[in-house]
Amino acid sequence: MRSRYPSASGFSYSFGPGPLTPAIKALVIINVAAFVIDWLVPGAFLQQTLGLYPRGVFRDLHVWQPVTYMFLHAGIAHILFNMLALWMFGVELERMWGTRFFTKFYFVCGIGAAATTLLLSLMPGGLGGALWNTVTIGASGAIYGVLLAYGMYFPNRPIYMYLVFPIPAKYFVLIMGGISLLLSIGGGGGGVAHTTHLGGLVVGYVYLKGMRVHVFSEIQYRFLKWRINRMRRKFDVYSGGRADDVDRRVH
Repeated sequence: MRSRYPSASGFSYSFGPGPLTPAIKALVIINVAAFVIDWLVPGAFLQQTLGLYPRGVFRDLHVWQPVTYMFLHAGIAHILFNMLALWMFGVELERMWGTRFFTKFYFVCGIGAAATTLLLSLMPGGLGGALWNTVTIGASGAIYGVLLAYGMYFPNRPIYMYLVFPIPAKYFVLIMGGISLLLSIGGGGGGVAHTTHLGGLVVGYVYLKGMRVHVFSEIQYRFLKWRINRMRRKFDVYSGGRADDVDRRVH
């Protein structure tokens, strides 16, 4: 991705969106640190313990796994491409939203992607059985949500697919989502958790569209309304007067 900025002498070029923003910098550091620790620990102990393992979540109550799986990666290429995508597509979003909202959105997408995998693992058939006995790791679910958000806020921003073909961001998101959907249905993909990718996309879209149930806000609203009505009764406040009374008032 190339950006062009005016300068005193003309134009200068810069690769990528610029320096790391606070949340993305912290996420990159945590992911790299977890990758190094996983590499130093012999065997697959860390991935089996912290990765998303549906059988471990449901049977052994490893409730931390829908969060911790996002910070583990299978190899250099896996973490490299994930962190590169996080930087390229997440920096502008964090600048626009602010660190707090971006961090919340990132974890909502990552945990939502994990929830999608857990729910699908309960389905009968080959897909459910494969997910039930498979460990899923990586930040891809959360990053697919970030990619979806980028496509929604910058729909016509060109993205160079395979570093060669420029296409608008909105079509790039559709292509990536379609690939994940087809591969998850077909069961292909060489072990890549395409259902988790698709879950991150869907959850990110639903979250940004505001299709959320504000349970605590509704409870708070009902409580305040109850208190106001109680105070009105306590101080004998009633809505009085006739509808056609020009001097109608609350008394």
